[in-house]
Amino acid sequence: MTHMKQAILDAVNAIQPLDDLEQEHKDDVLAWVKSGAPLFRISKPDNPPKHLVSYFVLYDPQSSQLMLIDHIKARLWLPTGGHVEIDEDPRTTVSREAYEELRITPKFGTVFGHDPLFVTVTETKGQGAHTDVSLWYVIEGTSTDVLAYDKVEMNSYKWLSLQDVLDTDISELDPHMHRFVAKMQRTIADK
Repeated sequence: MTHMKQAILDAVNAIQPLDDLEQEHKDDVLAWVKSGAPLFRISKPDNPPKHLVSYFVLYDPQSSQLMLIDHIKARLWLPTGGHVEIDEDPRTTVSREAYEELRITPKFGTVFGHDPLFVTVTETKGQGAHTDVSLWYVIEGTSTDVLAYDKVEMNSYKWLSLQDVLDTDISELDPHMHRFVAKMQRTIADK
């Protein structure tokens, strides 16, 4: 097993599941990585049909808000992120994508830590449907900053309170967004 695959296994192993569904996703991801299957996307949109993604949720601890983007292709409000390059550390993906998409350098080490907080396995929709294995990181941001976002991928962005996200119909969001916010709330309450 390569060093990077072992690092991914370690990161996923360290995630404490919110619920039975996250435990199911965690078990699926661990088995997938151990199987020797390819983990990294080779070509767009679906080669291989299951591949690794790093989401990063920009969170402002002062206002208790997080940022979501209006993703052009998905037509959903999503966290920012992107596909993990071949043999790239998923945290490096966060750094690369944060700069490419928002022109920022990520600040890890929030109340949520440096490692992924959440793991999901999601079937995408539309042409080139595939399975995204997503590691969800939380990085620190400031909701009053004006961001230079990537207008090729995003129509816009907005900052929302955690309750605002929970009050948004899930059909407008990543299908796991409400559960992710619940995990954020639990983590904050535990600190």
